[in-house]
Amino acid sequence: MIRLMVVDDHDLVRAGLIQFLSLAPDVKVVAEAGDGASMLEKLRTTEIDLVLLDLNMPGLSDADLIVRLRSLYPDLPILVLSMHSETQIVMRAMKAGASGYISKNCQPPVLLDAIRKVIATGKYLPPNVAEQLAFASACTRSNDPLEVLSDREQQIYRMLVQGENIGDIARQLYISDKTVSTHKSNLLNKLGLKNVAELVRHSLTPRQPG
Repeated sequence: MIRLMVVDDHDLVRAGLIQFLSLAPDVKVVAEAGDGASMLEKLRTTEIDLVLLDLNMPGLSDADLIVRLRSLYPDLPILVLSMHSETQIVMRAMKAGASGYISKNCQPPVLLDAIRKVIATGKYLPPNVAEQLAFASACTRSNDPLEVLSDREQQIYRMLVQGENIGDIARQLYISDKTVSTHKSNLLNKLGLKNVAELVRHSLTPRQPG
């Protein structure tokens, strides 16, 4: 059972989210908050597996709240649910330490999928958002690091950033788990990275032209 905290300053939105999420057999909303201060207070007394967090709230909010939350609870997954989907806002939230980002315009099943993927893999980005971030990051670099990857490695790179695991990728591409693992190892080596968490951070970090 995924123990969830819903954080949103709009009472109606928060109530709707809780009502919807209560229908999922593997999700239980165990706490709610309308601002960052209340969230931090309740985290001190409640066991939480994931925080579903709105960015725009009174008081401490946006990336500053994520940074504060991450400093206090470094292993707690944070899934941002926001009405904003501009690339720079998403990138700022992910750099601050968010585990995933999803728009409030998404379909309800997509939200559940995002929650489950963050719990399972530690990360989630919708495919269109992942592509936007990768493009924005590449545009600011003197050399696009993805150029060293093969077409298949680039494809798997994008899927890893989106939060897909090896089994998911293998099924979607109709190849074996072992082949996906080999591609994953090769692309990490080419990019000088140790794991997928570093890969996600690297994809969000612009490089200055040199």
